Amino acid sequence: MAEVVVVEAVRTPFGKRNGGLSTTHSVELLAHTQRALIERAGIDPREVGQVIGGCVGQVGMQTSNVARTAWLTAGLPIEVAATTVDSQCGSSQQAANLAFALLSSGVVDCAVACGVEVMSRVPMGATVPKDPFVGKPVTRAYWKHHELTSQFEGAERIADKWGITREQADAFGKQSQDRAIAAWAEGRFDSQIVPVEAALPSDGDGDPGTQVVSRDEGLRETTLEKLATLKPVARENGVHTAGSSSQISDGASAVLLMTADKAAALGVRPRARVVDTCLVGSDPVLMLTGPIEAARHLFARTGLGVDDLDLIEINEAFASVVLAFQQEIGPDPAIVNPNGGAIAMGHPLGATGTGLITKAVHELQRSGGQRALVTMCCGGGLGTGTILERL
Repeated sequence: MAEVVVVEAVRTPFGKRNGGLSTTHSVELLAHTQRALIERAGIDPREVGQVIGGCVGQVGMQTSNVARTAWLTAGLPIEVAATTVDSQCGSSQQAANLAFALLSSGVVDCAVACGVEVMSRVPMGATVPKDPFVGKPVTRAYWKHHELTSQFEGAERIADKWGITREQADAFGKQSQDRAIAAWAEGRFDSQIVPVEAALPSDGDGDPGTQVVSRDEGLRETTLEKLATLKPVARENGVHTAGSSSQISDGASAVLLMTADKAAALGVRPRARVVDTCLVGSDPVLMLTGPIEAARHLFARTGLGVDDLDLIEINEAFASVVLAFQQEIGPDPAIVNPNGGAIAMGHPLGATGTGLITKAVHELQRSGGQRALVTMCCGGGLGTGTILERL
């Protein structure tokens, strides 16, 4: 198998719902990110063998193979093929994992993995329209095997199973905000961000002008006292509130991967090596325990353990997801999302996976850490995993 490396990784700021990126078209936002990736890497885009993109809400402006449409919209070579995949929240991380498989097996020697979601304009649930009614995604036959739960209920059941309290969830939510605010203040994201010029919101027909969005918009100063006043989002007396759950967001991200031999031939310096990847199934009723199984799977395959990691980027879908993961896997909490996560920065579904890989690659270089695990829980009971090693 060929050695696979990450040459470049970028992301847009993650915009809050109805915020600075809400006026952008998904295709144009992803096109802007793909183009920036190639420009920062300094390669001829014709070197790319395939583009694989992640997107969950594949309806409206995010349908018709958004990864391909974005590539063409960016004015990039028509000869480069693209595919859009849906592994729910882990879609773009799975896109990167599929790119790794193509590269390591020799199908291509250079690939782009990317993702996009503009949730302000394509909200969750938009793929199941009420009019015209085109059927439900789950039938009664499914219920013979599994109880049908929501991610909100799954998060609460995880809290029940691992004994996670409202106070612990609130404290984790505050920690995410505090860490993200500190990271921005220290310039930790500067090397990975692609600023976006976006139209200002407008109610009329005139030209509203534009603004440059260059910072994650979900960050907010808060206190434990304030978080304690928020209402639960799932159950009447549930653990999770808006302060301990991921934010609805808009954004795009992209990663350039190559074989080590290709990188050497092109004279580009890799940032990291991909050690291994996985997509695993987990309990679809608890739904969000996939990162636990993904970590165990990767440790078994690679011979590495939690003590061999210097960084873990795990999607903060809900506080209980990360807190249960920490109980089961046992990392030092200081290495888990040290720059904050989706509770503070947002979770633009299809963009989050390669966004987390981008965060991990740049943080390893900034901190001098050696290895990182990137992992996500996904709807339907899936877990994505990628182990990276700094070069």
